[in-house]
Amino acid sequence: MTFKTLAARFALVLACVLMTATPAMAGRLQCVPFAREMSGIDIYGNAKTWWSQAEGRYARGTTPKIGAVLAFAATGRMRLGHVAMVSQIVSDREILLTHANWSRPGGIERDVRAVDVSVAGDWSEVRVWYGPLRDLGKSAYPTKGFIYAGHSPQAAPLDGNAPNAPLLVADNATPSPVILGLLGSVAF
Repeated sequence: MTFKTLAARFALVLACVLMTATPAMAGRLQCVPFAREMSGIDIYGNAKTWWSQAEGRYARGTTPKIGAVLAFAATGRMRLGHVAMVSQIVSDREILLTHANWSRPGGIERDVRAVDVSVAGDWSEVRVWYGPLRDLGKSAYPTKGFIYAGHSPQAAPLDGNAPNAPLLVADNATPSPVILGLLGSVAF
């Protein structure tokens, strides 16, 4: 056996070992990175923080839309919350979700049922397909609402005296000492 053949066999065996060992060592797929990748909504942190983080960055609401992320509230049994992407709208009270880490640790589920069971019909409480039962889960989960993919709609112009008003300096203007003081050591 030549050195090249031995090296090729070694590389093949090593690759096979790494392919089987890496997923086990990598941990479990969580709902947050999966929802972020699937929806394009660029929010980080635990699922229970997505709703508040989305404020001002993404449009939010109570109407399901394809590609939106349904943000579940934290509960005693689901302390970090949950996020799932809407993949299809079946009716005004039923949607299909694509999400990770729900029915089994690290598992991905595509196009599974979620039903609005809220009294007001506002998606504030849902039941979701649970794989081991092969049906909707027995628990109803509170939600915050839907975070819509794409950035928040452009807000009306701010009052120039408002604390978050944009600072505009014309190209040919000389900044006043007050503006320079606020900006610190910014070079013009």
